[in-house]
Amino acid sequence: MEKAKISVTQLFALMFIFDLGTSLIVSYGIPAGKDAWLAILLGMGGGILLFFVYYMLFRQYPTIPLTGYVRKIFGEFFGWVLGLLYCLFFLYIAARNVRDFGDLLTSSTLPETPLLAINLSLILVMCYVIYLGIEVIGRTAEVFIVILLLFGLGANFFVLVSGNVSLNHIRPFLEHGWKPILTTAFPPVVSFPFGEMLVFTMLLPYLNRPKLIKKVWLSALISSGLILSWTAALNMSVLGLDVMQRSTFPTLATIGKVNLFDFIERLDAIVVFTLLMTVFFKASIFMYGAILGITDLFKVKNRQQIILPMGFILIFLSMTISSSFSEHLEEGFTITLKYLHVPFLIIIPLFMLVVSLIRNYVKKKTS
Repeated sequence: MEKAKISVTQLFALMFIFDLGTSLIVSYGIPAGKDAWLAILLGMGGGILLFFVYYMLFRQYPTIPLTGYVRKIFGEFFGWVLGLLYCLFFLYIAARNVRDFGDLLTSSTLPETPLLAINLSLILVMCYVIYLGIEVIGRTAEVFIVILLLFGLGANFFVLVSGNVSLNHIRPFLEHGWKPILTTAFPPVVSFPFGEMLVFTMLLPYLNRPKLIKKVWLSALISSGLILSWTAALNMSVLGLDVMQRSTFPTLATIGKVNLFDFIERLDAIVVFTLLMTVFFKASIFMYGAILGITDLFKVKNRQQIILPMGFILIFLSMTISSSFSEHLEEGFTITLKYLHVPFLIIIPLFMLVVSLIRNYVKKKTS
C-alpha cells in the first residue's frame, strides 16, 4: 500500500466524475423509451442498495482492498483466482471507456486522426498520473470537478434558452407501463454506472477519514444519478424518442442543435471536453484498481514497475475489443452487462457478504 492519503473532498470529486463517465454522453436508459429518466432514478435507488453491500464488506475489512478480503472470505486459492478475475474485469472496463472516447472523437471532431493515436495519447497521460500516485489523482479531480460543473451549467443554459425544448417529447408518462422501466433499471442501470463503483473498494483504505465514507459515497451517487436523469430527460425533450433511439451520442446531438442569434453554435466541443474529463478519471480509477490488485495478489514490491506494461495491455485491449463502434456498443449492452456486470458487481459481492456474515456469526457462537 502507498503511504499517501486522499481527503473526503477528493474522494467525492473522484466518485462524482466517475459516475458520470460515459453515461452522460451515450444512449443511456433508452430501452425505457420516454421514461428513461425514471428508469435512471430507479436504477439509482438500486445502486444505493448495492452500496450498502459494498459498505458492509468494507466495514468488516477496513484496512485491506477487495482483492485482500476476497481471499479471507473464500480462502487463499479460490479467493486469489477471483481477485485476479476482478483485476482483469477492471482492466477490461477501462479499455471500454478509452474506446468510447476514441470513437466519439473520430466520429465527431477528428475524423482523420487514427483511433490508435487518440487511445495512445489518453492512456499515456493516465499512466503518468497513476505513476504520481493516488494523492495526485485526487487533487486533479478537485480541480476538474469545478470545470465540469461550469461546462454542465453552461451547456444546460444554452440548450434551455435555444427554444428546442418540447415537453411533448417526454409525454405521456408511463406510456408502455412499468415493465420497460423496471427491466431497464434492473439490472442494466443499477450495474452501469452505479455498480461499477465497486472499484472504489480498492481505494477506500487510502481515505484519511474512513468514518465519512458512507456520507461521501451516497452524496456522490445521488447527485450524479440526478444529473444523469436530468440529462436523459433534456435529451429526450430536445430530440424526441425516434432520434434518441437512432443516436449514438444523444447529448452531442442535443448540444449540436443550439443556435442562438446565428452566433452561438457548434458547441460540440463542450461535450467532447466533458467526455475527456469523465473518461480520463473513470478509466484511470479502473486501471489503478487493477494495478493495486495485481500488486496485492503477486506481492509486487513496487507498483510503479507494472504501470507501463498494464498501459500497453490497455492499448491493445482498447483497439481489439471490437472491429467497429456499433459492434462495441452491441457488446457493451448485451454481453458485458449480462455476463460481466451482473456476476461481478451484484451476485459475487452479495454472496461474499452472506458468507462473511455467516462466518462472523459462527465465530461469535463458538467463542
